[in-house]
Amino acid sequence: MDNSIGIVVGGSLNGGLVAKLDSSFSVEDINVGRYVTIEGSQKRFMGMVTDVSLQVSDPQIALTPPNADDTFSSRILSGIGAYGQVSITPYLIISDKQNELTEPESVKTIPSHFSKVSLSSDAEFQFVFGKEDEEQNFVIGNPLDMEYKLCLDIPKFVERSNGVFGKSGTGKTFFTRMLLGAMIQKSKAVNLVFDMHSEYGHAGTSEEKGQVKGLKQFFPDVVTTFVLEGGSTTTNVDGVIKIDLEDIEPEDLSILRNTLNLTDAAIDATYAFKRRFGRNWFKKLIDQNDIASDKDDGTEHGIRDILAELHIHDATFDNLMRGLNRIYRMQYVNKTEAKTDAVNSIMSRLLGNKNVIIEFGRYNDLLTYMLVSNLLARRIYKEYQQRTEDAINNKTAKPTPLVITIEEAHNFLDESLAQNSIFGIIAREMRKYNVTLLVIDQRPSGIQEEILSQMGTKVTFLMDNDKDIDAVLAGTSGKSALRGVLAKLASKQQALIFGHAVPMPISFKPRTYDDKIFTSEDAYTTDNTDDIFAD
Repeated sequence: MDNSIGIVVGGSLNGGLVAKLDSSFSVEDINVGRYVTIEGSQKRFMGMVTDVSLQVSDPQIALTPPNADDTFSSRILSGIGAYGQVSITPYLIISDKQNELTEPESVKTIPSHFSKVSLSSDAEFQFVFGKEDEEQNFVIGNPLDMEYKLCLDIPKFVERSNGVFGKSGTGKTFFTRMLLGAMIQKSKAVNLVFDMHSEYGHAGTSEEKGQVKGLKQFFPDVVTTFVLEGGSTTTNVDGVIKIDLEDIEPEDLSILRNTLNLTDAAIDATYAFKRRFGRNWFKKLIDQNDIASDKDDGTEHGIRDILAELHIHDATFDNLMRGLNRIYRMQYVNKTEAKTDAVNSIMSRLLGNKNVIIEFGRYNDLLTYMLVSNLLARRIYKEYQQRTEDAINNKTAKPTPLVITIEEAHNFLDESLAQNSIFGIIAREMRKYNVTLLVIDQRPSGIQEEILSQMGTKVTFLMDNDKDIDAVLAGTSGKSALRGVLAKLASKQQALIFGHAVPMPISFKPRTYDDKIFTSEDAYTTDNTDDIFAD
């Protein structure tokens, strides 16, 4: 079957190609985001349509067009004097001089004038993106306007930190749940998910279907769910988490500066108190019943003497104590001397290749989410760091790669907090200690630019804020072309994926999240790859 649509008539490597459409091919049948194959004289190229336009060979035609009812004149002029034109960004070369299959490589040249342009076939997509298998590739959906099952290389995906972006209601949560399930199914990483809205564990929600299966129901043997003390809205959890006071570090309060309305001086004071009191600094400060008196509190001096000793102003101390008391009053904070050691409980499961989902249940406040996520991730990362270094020194196997998922990521990774957030450190170190991030956000413009640039693969649903679009595409080759593609996505269940884990950017419709998504590997047929270059 001949899928040709036109020929190349101009363009450049940096600016993209221009192709004139055949008179027999309607401009209405080609959409932005569609993939085409260009047959050069020595190589075959694969690229994306980034714009569609109408052209005339003589300006007079546009000035004196035929009457709308004059179909005869319109047919005469169509395709000759008036024609359709597409702009194409070439991404890959998929054949050599002998027109034989080669490992896809990035374009460093362009095809010659009058090279034939055709719609890319399913077989060409399978050659470039691979086909579904048990070990590596997982079907994430279909390219727009195609039936081919688009695959994602899961081992390559977990090599770096990644992001899923889009405004509310576009399908981010469903796609993220599918990505996590794919990683679990292929057993290429263990996941630690900070589930702010309880969407990934036992069950999730859908506007159309109500409740849908969570990862715990699909993978009961390798998924463990925890909930914060006092936050449970269901009995379908495996354990309850309480936070020990002595585990709260000044670094945890530093990222809560804005949430707790703490001054810079108050944050500096936490470090001074930590040096003065040791690990129990938080509890010792809380135990001060009357900060205005010089009554001895069981320490070497009264609190007034200690403030003077540490050069901390009374107003700064008052500001800090208001913030500390907000945390102390939380039900999930362990106020007893007995340690609960939530970190060891979580670590034992991760090291046993169990995936851990921490649900926040009734705690839908940002303070709780940021405190608990940062605290647990910081200590777990430290454990992974130590175990990885030991494995390198002893020449033993490293821990299974860990992927940490966080929502509302801009709250941890904005310009002012990213340096102190453990998530900023993980993103910048690019899996140095076998740990990466999966960040979910509808405001990527709030994430530090350096961290966005370190993300290997980005999945972007529709966004209508120019700053967010620019942030996601910053540093991406062909940014202006992809911007046009992103702007044309539907409001739901359409996305653009680009970066490290895919050979080239591609817009697609995510597959349906249903009861069979992880339980069946549906076989599918496509053209034989040996026939990719057949006319």
